[in-house]
Amino acid sequence: MKVKFTIPGEPKGKGRPRFSNGRATTPEATASYENLIQLYYIQQCGRHPFEKDVPLDVRIVGYYSIPESASKKKKAMMAAHLLRPIKKPDADNVAKIAMDALNKLAYHDDAQVVDFQFRKFYSLRPRLVITIQESAPVREVPADG
Repeated sequence: MKVKFTIPGEPKGKGRPRFSNGRATTPEATASYENLIQLYYIQQCGRHPFEKDVPLDVRIVGYYSIPESASKKKKAMMAAHLLRPIKKPDADNVAKIAMDALNKLAYHDDAQVVDFQFRKFYSLRPRLVITIQESAPVREVPADG
């Protein structure tokens, strides 16, 4: 099984929890973006989670807006993916918000993810593209294994 879906708009990272009276609360922007990811997953993929015992491969590609302030030459290089975004939000924070949003929806637990990749590019159409599939069997053991 393989699913692929797109969340339109600028990729967002997971915000740090806020603490008040000894309780942690999720920032509103984080909760809102997690809900958006869930909504687009359900719209594009349905409500069919991967089985509990299936190892998963998750690929996330974040497409970030090309800055208006960039020169024409740089904009062209960004659009051609020759220049890549080295800016916030950090890859790990975007991955964290996506993985948490999909927990118990696309898969039973994110511990099932055994292969993972996150990539950042510029685009005229900012978005987050997530692909989840069963992980292929490993044919060779890593050198230190």
